[in-house]
Amino acid sequence: MIWVETAIIVVKTVILLLGSGITYIAFRAYRNTGAPALRVLGTGFGVITFGALLAGIAHQILSVSLQMGILINSVLVAIGLAIVFYSLYLERS
Repeated sequence: MIWVETAIIVVKTVILLLGSGITYIAFRAYRNTGAPALRVLGTGFGVITFGALLAGIAHQILSVSLQMGILINSVLVAIGLAIVFYSLYLERS
């Protein structure tokens, strides 16, 4: 099942690149506008991206089980999405 591990690495890399790009653009937009919702949005996407990175590192380098890596990723994605949700709420206020 080496192809599964390779596929996970590829997908995690794509998530890292896209998530980092979104986080950067959101923080840049925050600097330009000063809108707190954009800062919180960038933080949410940063947490989601960090979750993917941390889960990948835990599984590949620290030899954490795949299930634990999925749990780490899922918890951080849930937290990140809650932050993104809050940023959308801030925009409405």
